[in-house]
Amino acid sequence: IFSTLKLNSAPGLPDTCALLQPPMSGPDIKTPTAIQICRIMRPDDANVARGTILKMIKEAGAIISTRHCNPQNGDRCVAALARVECTDFLWPMCIGEVAHVSAEITYTSKHSVEVQVNMMSENILTGAKKLTNKATLWYAPLSLTNVDKVLEEPPVVYFRQEQEEEGQKRYKTQKLERMETNWRNGDIVQPVLNPEPNTVSYSQSSLIHLVGPSDCTLHSFMHEGVTMKVMDEVAGILAARHCKTSLNTASMEAINFDNKIRKGCIKTISGRMTFTSNKSVEIEVLVDADCVVDSSQKRYRAAVSLSQEGRSLPMPQLVPETQDEKGFEAWLGGSHLQDSNSLQDSLTSASRLVHATMPS
Repeated sequence: IFSTLKLNSAPGLPDTCALLQPPMSGPDIKTPTAIQICRIMRPDDANVARGTILKMIKEAGAIISTRHCNPQNGDRCVAALARVECTDFLWPMCIGEVAHVSAEITYTSKHSVEVQVNMMSENILTGAKKLTNKATLWYAPLSLTNVDKVLEEPPVVYFRQEQEEEGQKRYKTQKLERMETNWRNGDIVQPVLNPEPNTVSYSQSSLIHLVGPSDCTLHSFMHEGVTMKVMDEVAGILAARHCKTSLNTASMEAINFDNKIRKGCIKTISGRMTFTSNKSVEIEVLVDADCVVDSSQKRYRAAVSLSQEGRSLPMPQLVPETQDEKGFEAWLGGSHLQDSNSLQDSLTSASRLVHATMPS
């Protein structure tokens, strides 16, 4: 799994946002291409944790894609999350607000379906609504009788030919990006005793998690939303150690789910800093799943990169020590410059706004 998460300040965000646009694809009598689920945010959602939002987004996408890939006739299947293309955290959601999660199928290929998810928060006292999160996800239909078999995806009806052509471009782009991120899934460096401040080893953090029944689907495979939640927690711990202040995830890009994780596996989630700018940090998180109850001893690997940006506090600059760390910083430095230039061209668009980072 490989991903990029970005955090930055966005002062002057609008209090309200327009409601969702009509579905891009045409409705089908048997399998509707858009759904909406609602849930009130309670105190145990931690006001409201990013991991909770990620799980809700994943669940909404799984519902609509599973409905779509199960026609009246044919093998029954379940939609498995294959890739999270982009997730934007535009505005915080608070306890007591109602979350409206809308999912829409925007493109289907032979073996995958693209789902766009928007989350809005509603103040039930005033009726005010605002767009808080946006995400694009890709799902693949897996047979219920053989979870290693990927079935064909039923086609979707489009209002315009241009919509299908645009979807094909997005599909080809994400396939290329999946191949390009494989080389970056390297091992996390080993911890160092008494590391110097602001070095990679100083803020490096790890968590160990046993995959239990509550983390899994009915077929004993771990929910992808649980994996994203734990990865985000590790990144938050690491960022706090480096910056000595509170930071929040603003966006997440390109998580690839290449393998399924079974119940009973032991996951080690490790994070390291790879790049810093004046108000942002780039973090890589590696997930290593060890099947201790399986005689095959197969291992699953996953990686994610995060970046965080502050509003007024300067970001402590990273001090790379090894050649690998210096290579990461140089590569991500160029990527960060491109992202910054692109962001400046679209600051007036609400879709580019990101979750603000608040200094402690």
